Amino acid sequence: MNKIIFFELNEVPIRVFQYYMKMRPNSWLAKNYPKFKKYETITENKGHLSPWNTWPTLHRGVPSHQHFVSDFNQNLTEVDKEFPPIWDILSSNRIKTGVFGSLHTQTVPKNTENYDFYIPDVFAPNHECFPKDIELFQKINLNLSRKSGRNVDNALPYGEILAGLVQITKFGFKLDTMTSVAKQLVEEKIDPWKNVRRRTFQAVLSFDVFFKQLNDKKPDFVTFFTNHVASSMHRYWAALFPDEYENLDYDGEWIRTYSNEILFSMDHTDKMLKKLSKFIDKNQEYKLIITSSMGQEAIECEPTETQVIIADAEKFMKMLGINAPSQYKKMPAMVPQFNFILQEGSVEIFEENLKKLTINGEKINYRKKDDNYFSIDIVLRNVKKINVSLGAVHFSFEDSGLENLIIDDKSSCTAYHIPEGHLFSYHPKNEISNFVKEQLPTCDILPIVMNNYGIKTKEYMNKTSYSNL
Repeated sequence: MNKIIFFELNEVPIRVFQYYMKMRPNSWLAKNYPKFKKYETITENKGHLSPWNTWPTLHRGVPSHQHFVSDFNQNLTEVDKEFPPIWDILSSNRIKTGVFGSLHTQTVPKNTENYDFYIPDVFAPNHECFPKDIELFQKINLNLSRKSGRNVDNALPYGEILAGLVQITKFGFKLDTMTSVAKQLVEEKIDPWKNVRRRTFQAVLSFDVFFKQLNDKKPDFVTFFTNHVASSMHRYWAALFPDEYENLDYDGEWIRTYSNEILFSMDHTDKMLKKLSKFIDKNQEYKLIITSSMGQEAIECEPTETQVIIADAEKFMKMLGINAPSQYKKMPAMVPQFNFILQEGSVEIFEENLKKLTINGEKINYRKKDDNYFSIDIVLRNVKKINVSLGAVHFSFEDSGLENLIIDDKSSCTAYHIPEGHLFSYHPKNEISNFVKEQLPTCDILPIVMNNYGIKTKEYMNKTSYSNL
C-alpha cells in the first residue's frame, strides 16, 4: 500500500504542461516529467461539463447522470449514501484521511474520528474547519474568494489578516511565501493590473496551510484542490495562444499584458510540486498523484467590457416577491451562477415569478433541487441598455438588484472545458515512462485508489484493468 497525496490541479490539459516545460526547461516539472507515469484522462459525463459535475464523477466513480451533483451547497445526503465520495469511503475504512478544498466538501463531517484534517471548499457556507485552529485562515480565504469572483477586489480584510499574522507559525506560512506576497503588493502599486495574480497567491497561501497539516500529521490519503491555473486559462488563453483563434478582437496591448499569466500560475504550481517531492523523498511510503477531472481548450470569444450580475440580493428577491431577508439565504457560487435557498412558504411565489422574469426579452435559466434550492444563470455581456420585466410589469434597472459590472481586465471566457484531462503519478523510484496508450476514464480512478488500500470496490463502480496509478 502507498500513501497518496492527491493533488487536484483543476482543468489543466496536457497541452499546458508541455508548453510550460518547453518554456521552463529547468523547472521541477521539466526535470521529473520523464519519470511520471502518465495518463490522458477522459470524463464519462455527457452534455455540459463543469468542475462541479466532473469532480463528483471522479470522486464518486459514477458519471453525472447517476450522481446528479451539479451545484455548490446542494443537499448531498442521499447521493452520499448511494455514491459516497473517496474521502468518505477511505475514512469509513479506517484510512487516516486529510481533505483540503476538494469541491463539494462544504461541511465538516459529524464524525471526524478518521480525519486528520478537513478544510471545506471555498464555496462553503461558513468557515468551520477541522481542526478548529485553521478556521481564522478559512475565514480570510472565503472572504477573499467572495470578493474576487469576476473582478479582483483590492480591499483586504486587514483585521483578520493581522490576527492571522500573529498565528503564522500555526498556519504554516513560509518566509518565501510572505516575501512573495509582500513583493506582489508592491508590484500592484506600480502595475495595478497585476492584482489579477491575487487568485494565484490565494492558492499559494492555502498550500502552505495544507503542507503544514500534511507534514505534521502524515495521513494515509490527502487531497489538495487548486483552481488558480484554471482561472488564468479561462481568462488569458487568448493572450498566450492568440494564433488559435480565427477572429480575435483583443488588441496587441492586452495580449502583451496578460501573455505570461498562465505561465505565472504554473510557476507557482511547480513550486508546490517541488515541495511535495522533497516531502516524498523523506517519506517514500507516499506517492504523488497530480490530476484534473477534465481540461480546457481555446474557444472563440470577444472582449468582455461589462457583465450583468446580481449585486443586491435583497432588491433582486423583492422584485421576485420575497420581501423579508429571513425568507431566503444567498449561497456562494461562481459567476455567472447565483444560488439561493428559499424558506418554506416562499418557494412557490419565487419560482412563479422567476419563470416570468426576462432581461432584454430573454428568460432566465435556472435549476431547482431539493424543492427549495435554486441555481440561477445570468449570462449577459456587453449590453448597454437593459430592460427587466416580470411578465407585463417593468422594473427599473436600479430596483432590480442587478448591476452591469465593468470588467477590469476585459477578459472573456477565452478557453472552455473539454473531456480530456491528465493524471500523473510521481515517486522518486519511478523509471522513465511514456504515456499509457489508453485514455483513463475518471470513473476508474476511485476503484484504483480503493484497490491501493485493499478496499473492496462497489458493484456500481467500473471494473478497471489498472491495479495502481
